[in-house]
Amino acid sequence: MASTKQARLDAIKQQIIDDQVTPELAKMATQLVFGDGNPEAELVFIGEAPGKNEDLQGLPFVGAAGKFLNDMLEMIGLRRKDVYITNIVKYRPPNNRDPLPEEKQAFMPYLESQLEVIQPVLTVTLGRHSLNCFMPELSISACHGQPKRLHGRVYLPLFHPAAALYNGAMRQTLIDDFALIPIIIKKIQSS
Repeated sequence: MASTKQARLDAIKQQIIDDQVTPELAKMATQLVFGDGNPEAELVFIGEAPGKNEDLQGLPFVGAAGKFLNDMLEMIGLRRKDVYITNIVKYRPPNNRDPLPEEKQAFMPYLESQLEVIQPVLTVTLGRHSLNCFMPELSISACHGQPKRLHGRVYLPLFHPAAALYNGAMRQTLIDDFALIPIIIKKIQSS
């Protein structure tokens, strides 16, 4: 089953290249950063876009924010290979600028397809860009750590791990919110 899902994900990745999604971003990036992890994962994390380290390695969340994400996963008894990690935008925006609305929009159908293949129990949005692609009316500061149901999926909005690197108070908030993940998954599975 896992290999079938992986094959379907590989096909989506190839589709992005074939469809020439955001050609100007693609030109400036080293490579496409599609996603990483277990195609059978119960938990999917969605960030906004690859940064410099991600662009070079071709994997999401491998810089300082990724290390913090790995640490938080360990705190709840998981490792990277247990979950699936991706971004909305799959190419690094130049100079780490925020992804533009049209860039996010261009990648949304592919992200939806990824979620369709993986069928996670819980989808965690990391940061406001990720949250607002699914629920534009919500503010991350008002709803972080509170699960939301939308179109048959459950989302958990969390602050982006990068934000916690610059703000000590936010670090603890993120750790506290992260600790809710296993509880939320159990609740969803038992309902």
